[in-house]
Amino acid sequence: MPSPVTVDRTVPYFPGATVLGYPRIGPGRQLKKALEAFWSGRSEVDDLQVSLEKLRMETRRHLADLGLTFDDGAIPLDFSPYDHVLDAAVMLGAVPERFAHVVDAAGRVGPDGYFALARGDGERAPLELTKWFDSNYHYLVPEIGPGTPIRFADDRLVRDFLQAAADGDTVRPVVVGPLTFLLLSKPAEGSPKGFHPLDRLDDVLAAYADLLRAFGDAGAPWVQLDEPALVVDTWDVPRERVLAALSRGLETLAGDLARPARPALFLAAPYGDLGDALPLVADSHVEAVGLDLVRGPLPRPEVLRRLAGKVVVGGVVDGRNVWRTDLERALDLLQRLSDGIGEGARVGVSTSCSLLHVPHDASRERRLGLSLRPALAFADQKVEEVQILARGLALGAGSVRAELAAAGQARDARTRLPGVRRDDVAARVAALTEPDLARAPYEERSAAQAATLRLPALPTTTIGSFPQTAELRRARVALKKHDLDREGYERVVREEIARVVRLQEELGLDVLVHGEPERNDMVQFFAEQLDGFAVTDHGWVQSYGSRCTRPPILWGDVARRAPMTLPWTAYAASLTDRPVKAVVTGPVTMLAWSFVRDDQPLAETAQQVALALRDEIADLQDAGIRIVQVDEPALRELLPLRRADREEYLAWAVRAFRVATAVAGRDTQVHTHLCYSEFGDILDAIDAMDADVTSIEAARSRMEILPGLRAAGFCRGVGPGVYDIHSPRVPTTEEVAGLLTAALAAVPAGQLWVNPDCGLKTRSFEEATAALTNLVQAARAVRATL
Repeated sequence: MPSPVTVDRTVPYFPGATVLGYPRIGPGRQLKKALEAFWSGRSEVDDLQVSLEKLRMETRRHLADLGLTFDDGAIPLDFSPYDHVLDAAVMLGAVPERFAHVVDAAGRVGPDGYFALARGDGERAPLELTKWFDSNYHYLVPEIGPGTPIRFADDRLVRDFLQAAADGDTVRPVVVGPLTFLLLSKPAEGSPKGFHPLDRLDDVLAAYADLLRAFGDAGAPWVQLDEPALVVDTWDVPRERVLAALSRGLETLAGDLARPARPALFLAAPYGDLGDALPLVADSHVEAVGLDLVRGPLPRPEVLRRLAGKVVVGGVVDGRNVWRTDLERALDLLQRLSDGIGEGARVGVSTSCSLLHVPHDASRERRLGLSLRPALAFADQKVEEVQILARGLALGAGSVRAELAAAGQARDARTRLPGVRRDDVAARVAALTEPDLARAPYEERSAAQAATLRLPALPTTTIGSFPQTAELRRARVALKKHDLDREGYERVVREEIARVVRLQEELGLDVLVHGEPERNDMVQFFAEQLDGFAVTDHGWVQSYGSRCTRPPILWGDVARRAPMTLPWTAYAASLTDRPVKAVVTGPVTMLAWSFVRDDQPLAETAQQVALALRDEIADLQDAGIRIVQVDEPALRELLPLRRADREEYLAWAVRAFRVATAVAGRDTQVHTHLCYSEFGDILDAIDAMDADVTSIEAARSRMEILPGLRAAGFCRGVGPGVYDIHSPRVPTTEEVAGLLTAALAAVPAGQLWVNPDCGLKTRSFEEATAALTNLVQAARAVRATL
């Protein structure tokens, strides 16, 4: 193991410019390629470790080339092989009992065990996957019970720091904070009633203290503890308990454990306003605090003055969106922050959150053209913006006058692009009335749909996508490179649709889909056909593990140019006598999974998208398609982290869904799909959407949502997922039947649908076919008992 770093510990110095984190997938998606090579058996564990270390080193050196420095901890060490919350669980040895076999005698989890926790292992279900705060990143949910082992079990984070030091790079380790870890966790199976993971606070704090001592021994000058949970006031424990736990944590890790036994501590709280937690942090012994000044306001003057003596890091560069920062406004905000703290204020500059949520480098996007590209700032451009602001704060605005002017010109030019504002779109939104949002009563719709569709009890279907073959991907690339003409490409797609329809008939599914072979992504596919959107060539971001997406950029008013899904859905319907379900992506998800314009309210943009989808649904209905699924997996994702902001959001989100779907007649069955979420706190909104059938993620959580649905009196169709598509595991027929039996305890048989958790795009045909075979057999077996 490399030797510790020698550090001057007399006065903790914090860099003037830093970022809270950086994309870890690599500009060429190196992480994805390394992981999938290992999982497929094309590489060994040693090859994987070499690839991961190379990517870590390349990232460090790239940030240094962009101007961040190694000598003061400006460069964060926030890399994860899969997920940073999983890393924290493994560091603590907090492994569910069903995975005890992956823990060695020293308490460590090796690579195979690590990925088993993430992806499942034989009959063992993986950790639940859900959304990280209000972002489109997914984390793995730790399972903590009264007897879960918790200790400082794995020093990989320390070893990664020492490896960087051996390469000559002193970095700032980034760790999920103890409160955030516990508040994101769920009670382990078998936990007594009333138990909450926060009950294990003292054990977790003791383990974190050991981790900090290890970093101290290694010579780390700073450690960043990320505590975004503090900006949320909607946890399932009272706010008073969260604040009491914060006080205890600060005292244990920053007070009782003094320097030089530990590194200096930088407590970062991205995604919102610390609010009533900030005074506690201000009065603690942590050396630095990070404020998200994009999502949260400048603290009150009396609170700012209490921060004197600490380094205060102003997160003024948006880490969530891709538009250039208003540098003049940001610099003014930083100056007001410094003035508010008072004499001797030490203010640093950072991004508002980790740059995990944005792509690597906007300069690679040649297809966007000179009109839009100058207005964009991906991760590398945001690193540069942070440094400009740090120079301006230290030396005065005059020192960066040219940079401020260039940024302002780029922002102004964007507002003048043709299509940013369209009178026809604005007029159509303004003309919407309440009758435009209403469908016939559900009882009438249900009777009409039953007569039209003639489905059995417990009807079986899928969510939409089927696995994408290598041939499809090659054809899409060939079309893009003009090596294949449009006619040849469409022939490949038609052949694949026909194959998927035949497969579904052979499997015995009741409601079929066309399989979406023409779609690269459920949002990008529609964005490419709507005015107001642009798509990137290299704008990849991590969704979870090796899964990456390319969010479109929504820059102008939205309108549909022509039918988008109709030709392919109609073709599939012509091949079978069974009902075929059309699938479109809903307005909220189109916004949530895009980089959205920041010059008008989201509610207005959502209505524009909804009107485009309304036209699509009308065309599908006119063509005889009688089931339309409007996917809204991101409905809860955008739910504000503060309770006071939720009612307004849910009102416009539900309105947008109804604008899109109210065009459907009585005998057209409207489905929606929700996933990756805890739904209990939005059941009223789900009900208000007035979909005929709602399919929801439920397999990993083993139907946790259903008691809430029963208590809420939900009276329409429900399809709780019985097959977790995010794991390569194939559930047995008995497992699926058990989930259906559990579902029937909460949902009447006449309302229950049988479907996977999500689309099958990420699975192989072998996996999907086996799983769907078991799903259909289980549905038939349970149906026979009714």
